Amino acid sequence: MRAVVISEPGDPDVMVVAEVDDPVPGPADLLIQVVAAGVNRADLLQRSGNYPPPPGAPDWPGMEVAGDVLAGPPGWPVGSRAAALLAGGGYASRVVVPASLALVVPDGLTTSDAAALPEALATVWSNFEAARLTSGQTVLVRGGSGGVGSVAVQVAREAYGARVVATAGGPDRVARLAQLGVDVPLDHRSEDLVDQVLAATDGRGVDVVLDVLGAGGLADNLAMLADGGRLVVIGMQRGRRAEIDLGLLLTRRLSVIGTTLRSRPLPDKAAIMAGVRAHLWPLVADGRIRPVVHASLPLEQAPAAHRLLDSGEVFGKLLLEP
Repeated sequence: MRAVVISEPGDPDVMVVAEVDDPVPGPADLLIQVVAAGVNRADLLQRSGNYPPPPGAPDWPGMEVAGDVLAGPPGWPVGSRAAALLAGGGYASRVVVPASLALVVPDGLTTSDAAALPEALATVWSNFEAARLTSGQTVLVRGGSGGVGSVAVQVAREAYGARVVATAGGPDRVARLAQLGVDVPLDHRSEDLVDQVLAATDGRGVDVVLDVLGAGGLADNLAMLADGGRLVVIGMQRGRRAEIDLGLLLTRRLSVIGTTLRSRPLPDKAAIMAGVRAHLWPLVADGRIRPVVHASLPLEQAPAAHRLLDSGEVFGKLLLEP
C-alpha cells in the first residue's frame, strides 16, 4: 500500500509517498480502506522529530481517518463506513485500528468529512469532562478556528449547554466563529482580550478555558477565570515553561489541568470513544455538530498540507485523500 513516510526529521519536504507493507488486522480490529485522513498539529511535531509515535504504531503520521471497512469483527460488515481514532499511521491508503476506537459514519455525512472528527471529538470530550463543564457555565476556547477549536465550540453549546466565548485572529475569522454559534467571538490579536472577556462575563470570568497556547497564554488564561475556574491545557504552541503564582490558585480556588490523548493506553482511549459514541456522535448524525473542513489535498501533497497548517491560515481541519 501507499503511505507518507518521513525520511528523517525535518521540514515538510522530508515526507514522501512510498510503498509499505499492508497492515494485518487482529480479531478485534478493523481494516479500513482510507478515504481521507485528518491533518493535525501533532503530525507536524512528529515530522520534526519532537513527537514520536507510541510503541506499536506505524512510523508515518496520521491520528484519524475515515473510510470503507475491508474486514472487521461482528457488527462491522464489509463495505460499512467507519471513522476512527489512531495512534498513528493515518497518512496511508489502508489502516488497522481497534474496533473500539471506531465510529459508524452516519447517513448524511460524507466519508471524507467524517475524517475531520474523531481526534477533535475525543480531545474535546475528554477535556470538557476533566474540566467538569456543566450546563449554564461559560467556556472560553482559545483558538476556536482550529481543527479542535471549531469542534469544541459546537460541542460546548450543543452537548453541554454552555455559553461559549472563543477567539480567532482577524475580523473574517471572528465572523466565522459567530456563524458556528459562538456567543462571544473575539479577536485574539486584541491587546485588551482579558478586559473583553471580563466585560462579556460581567467581571466574573469564565468557568473553563480550553487552551492550545501553553506557556504564552498562561497568565491571561488565569486572569480570565472565574473563582473556582478550570484551565485545561491541550497544546503548547507558545511554549511549555512559565511561572505560576500559586497564591492566585489558592485564593481563587483555580485548577490547571493538562492532558494528552495519543499516548493513553487503549482502554482509556476506548472509554473516551465510548463517551463520544454515546453523547456526541448522535449530535453529528442529526447535524447539530458538523465537521469544518478547510481543504482536502491528495496524499502526495502532504508537505503542502503541513505548510498550510503551519501558516495559521487554516480554519477548521485539513484532510489528505489517498
